[in-house]
Amino acid sequence: MQILRLLIEWVKLTGELFCESFGLELRHNSVNLRNMKLSAYLIPVLLSGSLVVSSCQTANPYTGQSQISKTTIGAVAGGLLGAGVGALTGKNSKERRKRALIGMGVGVLGGGAVGAYMDRQETELRRELQGAGVGISRRGNEISLIMPGDITFATGSSQIEGRFYGTLDGVAKVLVKYDKTMIDVSGHTDSVGARDYNYRLSQQRAGSVAGYLQSRRINSARLQVVGYGPDQPVASNHTPEGRQANRRVTIQLAPLM
Repeated sequence: MQILRLLIEWVKLTGELFCESFGLELRHNSVNLRNMKLSAYLIPVLLSGSLVVSSCQTANPYTGQSQISKTTIGAVAGGLLGAGVGALTGKNSKERRKRALIGMGVGVLGGGAVGAYMDRQETELRRELQGAGVGISRRGNEISLIMPGDITFATGSSQIEGRFYGTLDGVAKVLVKYDKTMIDVSGHTDSVGARDYNYRLSQQRAGSVAGYLQSRRINSARLQVVGYGPDQPVASNHTPEGRQANRRVTIQLAPLM
């Protein structure tokens, strides 16, 4: 019973952290959105446990009723503990995501393997995204995918354009294969309009891209989402061309090491 009570308290704590990470606010049984940074490393901690428990039931040989075996309980508790400890420790969100992934059994890269791993990933991304209008750049062992706002979203909208789904499918295909990379999705706007509106729109657009990737089997523990609004321009906001360049969503890929 003591173990059960500890597990219940742990689940309550991770639920609170889950909402905090997603920019959610718990009010009794309701959840309200806030315009905050999204760090999704706790989702699989909760979901994986519930999925495994629901799918790993056995029949009681005496009653014929379905029950969860002690082996399953032990395995799920161990997995939750490993991922949970990782998610709850670490100096910053990147470190917590890394520890959560390690706790879930995702291996890390080391030594000379890092550069070769990112080289292969970059090659496959360039092949998948050829002609898609997505910019690809490399700095050290990090890869950036720059998705222009005018081909990803309609004006003032955070709903992904249907014609861009195929491009994101290509991205997801590579990211699923190269699962030892962490993924930062950031939204950016130009400086036209109210700053609060731009921050909110950039957050929502980045969230839409991250949500689509997650729907394509990207482990949510790898994802972090943030909206920068107009704070990180790459061109002048005084020209139409510059404003267009500033409206974008960027996917930053860094090796898990």
